[in-house]
Amino acid sequence: MKLLLVDDEVAQRQILAGFLRKQQLEIVECSSGEEALAAIPGFRPHLVCTDYRMRGMNGFDLLKKIKQSWPETDVLVITAFGNIEDAVACIRAGAYHYVSKPVNLDELVHLIRQIQSKRQTDHEIQIFKDHLQVAEFSEGIIGNSPSMKKVMEMAGKVAPTATSLLIRGETGTGKGQLANWIHTHSQRKIGRFVAVNCGALPENLIESELFGHEKGAFTSADRMRTGKFEFADGGTLFLDEIGDLPALAQVKLLRVLQEKVIERVGGNQQIPVDVRIIAATHQNLEQLIQTGKFREDLYYRLNVISLALPPLRERQEDLELLAGSFLKKFAAEYRKPVPVLSSAALGILQTYEFPGNIRELENLIQRAVLLSEGDQIQPSDLPVTGSAKFNEPVFTQDDFSLNRQVQLLEMSLISRALEKTKGNQLQASKLLGLSERNLRFKLEKYNLRKDQK
Repeated sequence: MKLLLVDDEVAQRQILAGFLRKQQLEIVECSSGEEALAAIPGFRPHLVCTDYRMRGMNGFDLLKKIKQSWPETDVLVITAFGNIEDAVACIRAGAYHYVSKPVNLDELVHLIRQIQSKRQTDHEIQIFKDHLQVAEFSEGIIGNSPSMKKVMEMAGKVAPTATSLLIRGETGTGKGQLANWIHTHSQRKIGRFVAVNCGALPENLIESELFGHEKGAFTSADRMRTGKFEFADGGTLFLDEIGDLPALAQVKLLRVLQEKVIERVGGNQQIPVDVRIIAATHQNLEQLIQTGKFREDLYYRLNVISLALPPLRERQEDLELLAGSFLKKFAAEYRKPVPVLSSAALGILQTYEFPGNIRELENLIQRAVLLSEGDQIQPSDLPVTGSAKFNEPVFTQDDFSLNRQVQLLEMSLISRALEKTKGNQLQASKLLGLSERNLRFKLEKYNLRKDQK
């Protein structure tokens, strides 16, 4: 939990900050209300603990400005002993509570734990609401980012039709899950959803898998076998990694799409099939066409409608929602209380590029839930480091958040400066045109300190 401590009395502030750090809180100290307002946009504290009487801006005015600009931030006000009028005014202005001087440390810790519990409950309620909002439109597909909303809007339009679809996206982006969603929202939902990974089948067995075979068609064919097309009759056939389909199988697939009949391997009978085809690939089919590895006519048959799933690094808004879903899933599987991501662990995930996308995130959360011993997922529970993977800022077409993009650029420049100076913070601060104190603040803010020597 992030706490901003505001007090113009240096000794008292430092003593209180030292005590609160021992409570596993992330603390930033400010000596005035004006300094606190300048620090909040970068630090984004969950809680501000401020003295009431200070030189310059007092705690009451600071409280009002915080609640005006950052209403989600909780505020505790430390008031002079017995000054009930000030305390009541602060509560009315939006303070969570007040603490009388001299500060009772046990009481302060108790209030902070109450706030943590409240925030966790609010967070879980919000995740539940978000999930309900998503579920109303796209059961099983988690995501509220603009890019995912655009994909699901298109998927919702084409799902009721019989149109062939091509789903594009990097490995682990959820192409199979989207294909299944489309099937369950189509007029074929009472039929089967049959998935075939074209890249996982031996070339000599692909035709038998897709079209079936007659008894005696080859040496080991001791009985007739129904293929995936027949099995999916009346439903949907999902052909994953269609770019790996061999040339001969491409020819036969094209014929099925054109004539809607199949022939089992070793047979002569034409068998009508009514199957909707959804294909998926992580490859560039246009390049495969240019090199002669994929048929252009088959491409146009499959690519009637194309849906492109964005990689996870372009769906930053969805990361915490996805992680929360996986935390609940694996906590239930391992019969453990549902843990929460610490701010440091979340910071690592938010700056990690996830080459394996959602599948990699799921694996990371599964490992973290299995190995974690407390009620929080800490950076030590994650086998990745965010800043170490950060070379260039990730700008996306769908993320127009200026603050987010500025943060990404700032993190990238700091990491590169530290790498260039081999971790020397003084030299890095000079390269960046910052004071060494300001650099240290940003290292804490972006959780980069632990990854630098």
